[in-house]
Parts: sequence; C-alpha cells; structure tokens
Amino acid sequence: MKKLFILLVLFALSACATSPTGRSQLMLVSPEEAISSSREAYVQTLLPLQKEGKVDSNPITSQRIRLITGRIIAQAIRLYPHTRNWEWSIKVIDDPEMVNAWCMAGGKMAIYTGLIDKLNATDDEIAQVMGHEISHALANHTAEQMSMAMATQLGMSGVAIAAGDSDYKGAILAGSALAAATAITLPNSRTAESEADRMGIELAARAGYDPYSAVTLWQKMAKESGGGQPQFLSTHPSPANRQERLRILANQMMGYYLEKYPRPVYQLR
Repeated sequence: MKKLFILLVLFALSACATSPTGRSQLMLVSPEEAISSSREAYVQTLLPLQKEGKVDSNPITSQRIRLITGRIIAQAIRLYPHTRNWEWSIKVIDDPEMVNAWCMAGGKMAIYTGLIDKLNATDDEIAQVMGHEISHALANHTAEQMSMAMATQLGMSGVAIAAGDSDYKGAILAGSALAAATAITLPNSRTAESEADRMGIELAARAGYDPYSAVTLWQKMAKESGGGQPQFLSTHPSPANRQERLRILANQMMGYYLEKYPRPVYQLR
C-alpha cells in the first residue's frame, strides 16, 4: 500500500499544469483529451434536441448569437493563438425555461433561449455570458473538472496500478465523453468562476461590448433566481461580493472597450 500511495502521489505531481492566470491545476486528463471527449459529447448532447427541432429553430436569434460570439472568439484567438485550430461552434437551444449557457473544451458551445428571453438580455449582456463560458474553455476548466473526477477513479484503480497494469489510464478514460458532458452540469469552483469572470470580461470588452453589462447581467440573474434558481447559477456558484468585483473589473477593462480599432468576427458555421 505504501508503494501504491507513492505511485499515486508521483502521478498526480506529474499531471500539474498552469492556467492562463498562473494558477496551478491538476491535469490527469490533458486538454487534448478533454477536447476529443467534448467533441463526442457535443454530438451526443445535441442529437436528440435536433431531432425535436430545438436547435437553431429561429434563424434571426441564431444569427444574432453567432455574430456576438464570433466577435469574442476572434479576440480569444488573438490572445490564445493555439485556439485557432479549435472547431468552434455555437448552437441556440430552444428551451424557454432554461436559463443557461455552456462551452465545452475545444469551443463547443450552446446557449438556451430561456437565458436570452427570460433575462431580456442585451447584446452586451449576452457577450458577457459567452465571454465567461469561452473563458472556462480557455482556462481548461473542463479538463480540470474531468481530472478531479478521474482522480477519484484513479484512487479506485490503484490496485491495478500496483499490479503493473499499463492500461490503467485507458480504463480511467473509459466513458470520457460522458465525463465531458457531465462536466458542464457540475458546479465550478469559486476559483474557476473568478478566473472566468476576469478573462471573460476582458474578452467581451476587447470585442467591443460594454464591460459594465457584466454587472447588469448578474443583477438580472439574481432577480430571476427569486422564482427558482436558474441552471446557470447552480453551475456557476457566486463568489462573495461578485457584483462589486465585476464593477472593479469593468472599470479596469473600459480602455479595451473604448479603443477604436476594427472588431473582427470569427465566422461560425
């Protein structure tokens, strides 16, 4: 058991990574593995909704979301060039009661009509949502959440490691598409939320969207939660004094918002 413990510790130490903000992350699942798993999970998630006619059912709304998100993606690629090769995609899911949006590893995204309509969200507020979600992907939060889940499996698979099973990681990654799909339904850590707030508000500001709309967005979220907590809030736990922190960040990002350079748009399919 002592040898097993040492093996587990060494494996965990060798699986450390650093987020774009300089934070140390546990990465038992690599970003590339998370992207591959998310690609499969995205298809599995959307397929039944497409059969029901609930994906991109309103061309005007879909075009609006693609334009907003495309401007943010252009800035994400500018700041993080490796994401140029991601298969970026955004779908609008017709669910008037679901106040939510998400972005899987590799840029696979969705936003629900409930968030757009229930909040009467402006373009600037939608940009804050998508900037925040894209930042979760940029900061490898899907891979990090999958890694935390896999860490539990790793402990349970310790006997196989001690026995010299060279395929232990393959066993751990079995069902990884399910893990990727599950990751978007699990609460993010408050550290991850603060990270996505900081990165997302900058992306949106650089794309030409008012950073102070992050504050009005969360005010609307708080108001909507009075009638039952939106899914977005259940997966995005609010750090203490979030609105005040967003005001401070908005003030810091105003320079990007006020710059007069052209705002390119990534052409989403």
